[in-house]
Amino acid sequence: MTTHPTPTVISQYAAADAGVDDTTIWAVEAHLETCATCRALLTDITDPGTRDLLDRVASGLAVAIATGPRPAPRRRFLRTGVVGRLLPWLGTAAGLLLAAVVFESTFDSLPSLVLLMAPVVPLLPVAAVWSRHVDPAWELTATMPRTGLSLLLRRTLAVLVTVIPVLAVAGWGTAHSPGLWLLPALGLTAGALALGGLVGVDRAALGLTVAWCAGVVAPSLAGRHLPAILTDGSSLGWAAVTATLTAVVLVRVTRQGVRERRH
Repeated sequence: MTTHPTPTVISQYAAADAGVDDTTIWAVEAHLETCATCRALLTDITDPGTRDLLDRVASGLAVAIATGPRPAPRRRFLRTGVVGRLLPWLGTAAGLLLAAVVFESTFDSLPSLVLLMAPVVPLLPVAAVWSRHVDPAWELTATMPRTGLSLLLRRTLAVLVTVIPVLAVAGWGTAHSPGLWLLPALGLTAGALALGGLVGVDRAALGLTVAWCAGVVAPSLAGRHLPAILTDGSSLGWAAVTATLTAVVLVRVTRQGVRERRH
């Protein structure tokens, strides 16, 4: 955020207005860390009862931290809470691929359901890694230093590291070329991250999933043939799309880092 947020935005932030998108909240949080003027404005906007409650909570936490035992060391990977929140979504993704493999082996006259579903399988857990509606600790996580896109990318990497081996097993079991399922999966994942700055990552991922199912999966099953975008000649196109969308995401991360350093 290169300028100060407006009083209206700060007021909406203080009131936890559901109409404020995740990107705006990230930007306001980053700005408040270094801007005493806006922190003072936020204090003025907050009602006296809330200020009193925050003061009492802060005093209680300070006493508890000073007198309590030292926390047990934990692995850094677990601090973000990724594992606990992703397990149900990863299980759903794996179950979807297993069902696709079984369906493909049973109904060999239909186009490959593994190739049709593989591109959207990573989007299910990606939608969960940064969502205020799914993450029970979202408010706490959003106030952490170095949050926002950098944290989202780390969580997305954790999703891909887990999901891609499952995709590889499904592709190997059905004798499909890795390029036919890997590049579309990476392309749609990068697309969800690129669109996330406009509509929120969860909405972007779910929207791409619905669009893919309606525009690719359903017509392919009805016509009993794979679309051109999932044939051998499509790999170069998917590689270009994936590289372009990844570059867009990396540019956004770089710009966010520059803004944080300026403030």
